[in-house]
Amino acid sequence: MSAKLEKVLYTAHTTTVGARSGHGRSDDGSLDVQLSTPGSGKPGTNPEQLFAVGYSACFMGAIGLAGKKLALRIPEDTAVDASVSLGKVDNDSHFALAVTLNVRLPGLSEEQRETLLAAAHATCPYSRAITGNIEVTLLSQG
Repeated sequence: MSAKLEKVLYTAHTTTVGARSGHGRSDDGSLDVQLSTPGSGKPGTNPEQLFAVGYSACFMGAIGLAGKKLALRIPEDTAVDASVSLGKVDNDSHFALAVTLNVRLPGLSEEQRETLLAAAHATCPYSRAITGNIEVTLLSQG
């Protein structure tokens, strides 16, 4: 069951033409990208890369919020490496995604990192949107 937004904080507007070999642009012009099929060697990015950047940025924000809630100081050099894999499931009849987020949190103990990532994953809008639909692996290192 999806949650109805009670208060809209921001709405992104984009237009894409040409599918995976096309072009995408935001209405304000701040995003303007050439698209290419993964592995094609052609110039441009692909939807999986865009999703990886968006998810990792959102997850970092959720880490900051979780840190405040848990009274943990988040290291300035925290980083999230996101891997988004495109593959096939159901005897190769459907496409699906899988995500790995590898979070570098230098100076925090393993227990602190695990607690922080669980709290961030529970609140991150991307994590919440894909729960039950996309396999997500959370990794952390100090």
